[in-house]
Amino acid sequence: MNSLTLLQALVRERGWTYDVFRRAYEKAAREVAAAAGEPPSTATVEEQTFRRWTSGRVKGIPNQPAPQVLEHVFGYTARQLLSPPPELPPATLGSPVPTLNESDLAMTARDAAAHAGDAASLSVPDMTLDQLDDDVMILARDYNRTSPIEVYRRAKELLNSAQTLLERTQVPRQRTRGYLAAGQSASLLSAICFDLGSLPAAVSLSRTAALYGQVIEHGPLQAYAHGALAFLAFWGGRPSESVRLVRTAQQFGGLGDTARTRLSVIEGRAYGHLGNQPAAKRAIHNALEQSTDGRDDLHDDIGGEFGFPGERVAMSNATTYLLLRDAEGAEAAAESALHLIGSKPDDQRPLLISAQASIDLARARLLRGELEGAHAALEPVFSIPTEWRGAGILERMAAVRSGLCHPDFSGAAEVGTLGERIEEFGAAATAHTLGAAAPLAIES
Repeated sequence: MNSLTLLQALVRERGWTYDVFRRAYEKAAREVAAAAGEPPSTATVEEQTFRRWTSGRVKGIPNQPAPQVLEHVFGYTARQLLSPPPELPPATLGSPVPTLNESDLAMTARDAAAHAGDAASLSVPDMTLDQLDDDVMILARDYNRTSPIEVYRRAKELLNSAQTLLERTQVPRQRTRGYLAAGQSASLLSAICFDLGSLPAAVSLSRTAALYGQVIEHGPLQAYAHGALAFLAFWGGRPSESVRLVRTAQQFGGLGDTARTRLSVIEGRAYGHLGNQPAAKRAIHNALEQSTDGRDDLHDDIGGEFGFPGERVAMSNATTYLLLRDAEGAEAAAESALHLIGSKPDDQRPLLISAQASIDLARARLLRGELEGAHAALEPVFSIPTEWRGAGILERMAAVRSGLCHPDFSGAAEVGTLGERIEEFGAAATAHTLGAAAPLAIES
């Protein structure tokens, strides 16, 4: 039977069904991305596209990365693969098959049976997916009470597990669960990469999470990932882009109050960086006024790092007030955060949020000229283990160090000692040893 394209001829020669071709394509896409030093590729090919490629119904060359991937698999350029094979004249493209015989029908039947067999064999036990869901939820909820290095290790394992499961199943509902778990794991990896001082890795992983959310049209995951990208944008010195990303995130469907509160907090911080006080305070007000009782399965049902409880809202708003040089607002918000944290059992107190709120309280007091009060607020922070001293803590401590240089404190004996302790604190931090040198999220 004549082949309409070189690709069709090669696929038939190898005896490949669509599913075998898809798996080879996805594997090659990952190898191409790795060779180029790019993030892991999630490129795949739908059956309709495969049929178009092999039937000669494609005009022009497909979009990237398809040409590179096809060449990697077969050793021919995309143009050659999508053209008639050398022995078939171009004029025959699109012509009806002259005759059909029993062997043609048998081949069609075998292809269909092979396709069904592949699909039936490519599934995983639901309990495996249940365990993956549980592991993601546990890590998200333990995030603020687990050392960053351990969070990174576990989140990486979860992402690898989700990707492996996606390679093993063709059951639509299982693939949806697999993509969701992969997106959640990538989000946790992004957060911990930021804490460990790697802004580029954090950005790449949040984009990966957003793409996984797009594949399954999961609004809360897409909103979370875009919110993270907005947060990372003002850290990278692009607050206007941050506002745009928040606006995009707010448009996704299925968001509950927690998701909208988180996005308003990030929006307020972005406007704080832009020096837009009315917009920043309006966003703070919106963050405190979400009361529709709406929930979603990511921010509320899983919660943890995906959640945004009252103490985190207050701590984040304190940072925004500091950007606006509003000492009273920052002090009140930071104290509120610490009060909410203090009301929790010892084993449920989020160390990272507590430390950041304490540092924000110290800086607010510095703005009010209260050196002794600032020192008292910082005292608990100095005992934080080195592996917990992430980027969010280090930039806040750097801002305090800068505040000590204000003329109001010149000549104070305590300034020199406190400044040295802050420098030693940062020098010993894990994020510092990993080479973090991100722009400060709080400016002097």
